[in-house]
Amino acid sequence: MRLLPLLLVLLAPAALAQQTYDQVVLGEILDRPGFVPETPIRYARYRVEHPSGNAVRARHALYEHVGEGDPELGRRRLLLAQLLGGPPPGDLRIGDELVLPADPADFDLGALAFAPYPPFWLGAYGVGEVVVVDKTTQTWAAYEDGHLVRWGPASTGKASTPTPTGRFTMNWRELARNSTAAPPGEVWHMRYVLNIHGPRGIHLHQYDVVPTGPPEGHGCIRLVEADARWLWNWAEVGPGRKGTLVIVQGTEPPGPPVRFVDGADGPQRVRITLPPDPMNVPNGER
Repeated sequence: MRLLPLLLVLLAPAALAQQTYDQVVLGEILDRPGFVPETPIRYARYRVEHPSGNAVRARHALYEHVGEGDPELGRRRLLLAQLLGGPPPGDLRIGDELVLPADPADFDLGALAFAPYPPFWLGAYGVGEVVVVDKTTQTWAAYEDGHLVRWGPASTGKASTPTPTGRFTMNWRELARNSTAAPPGEVWHMRYVLNIHGPRGIHLHQYDVVPTGPPEGHGCIRLVEADARWLWNWAEVGPGRKGTLVIVQGTEPPGPPVRFVDGADGPQRVRITLPPDPMNVPNGER
């Protein structure tokens, strides 16, 4: 099996829209400690293929390549693809493509190394705790005195029921509650609920279904369990400046969010631009 850098090929949006994050797998990756390398990670685009046309053999060959000869290590390393919006290793089929680190050793880095956010945000230095939700990439991040301390996937409101943009603060929290947006006869249970917009009932919260494709929510920001639990313990709540600052920016993607773009040396991680001064972002509650 040959693993070659390929041109960008867009997969069917309908197939990706139905994929959801494995929250147990992501929790292990997001909680994994590790340093951020001084130079950006190089990525390569790989295609799942085998001369026999057999998907099992193709997956095994990919496991061996990523694991540097150890297929079990390679399978564990390939779990990283889910953080980048890819499918679980066992779901890979002939013809599937993945964007993965070019150096197999980079698979073992901590989650911060793969963040689309800058490691330092000068505008947030001295502000304290700031949370960013980027609708364009369907991700979120936490900064402490300008330093990136956590990031992960998110799923915001869909275009017809969008998450409002602007500057907010965390008003109150509740360990668990049922959504009032659920239709009669259904129960939408949320955990680690952090409210940022009282009148509309907009929260950051854990939810069992967090899609990797286009957002499907009703305005709230869905997080996987590990991130929601971490944020619950890290953030402050209260009126005005007592609550953690939250910036919501970007627009809802019409399909799966773009995570990589083609560069001269292969796939490049999409980079998120942050406002120069978070305190100058217009109030989102007005």
